[in-house]
Amino acid sequence: MEIDAWVWWLIVAVGLGIPLVLTAMPEFGMFSAGAVAGAIVAALGGGVVAQVLVFVAVSVALIAVVRPIASRQRAGRPQFASGIDALKGRQAVVLERVDASGGRIKLAGEIWSARALDAEATFEVGQQVDVAEIDGATAIVM
Repeated sequence: MEIDAWVWWLIVAVGLGIPLVLTAMPEFGMFSAGAVAGAIVAALGGGVVAQVLVFVAVSVALIAVVRPIASRQRAGRPQFASGIDALKGRQAVVLERVDASGGRIKLAGEIWSARALDAEATFEVGQQVDVAEIDGATAIVM
């Protein structure tokens, strides 16, 4: 029994997908997509030369287009937290009693309005609190 060429291409595609999962190298996924394109050409009756050319063209095109985009995305991410993201998890000092309805804290050298994360919690003047999140101009503390 002879196996059709498109089946071989799908086997190659799966074989290239395994290292993608194990190594998280996206290039293997692009080669796998090229193999699927080769399988489509084979299923449509294209010759071996056409199958290989489509495999190479799709693989190279994906690497040429997707890889630079992914690199820019990776480089564009900040390496450190800034703005309000940098305030999450920081400690602050209570300046005016803080409860679920409001209060004031000193956070990173600035005075912030604050409210308690837990509706039942109350924090008194001088107490240390942790900033759970920032909601607009209000620090949510616990």
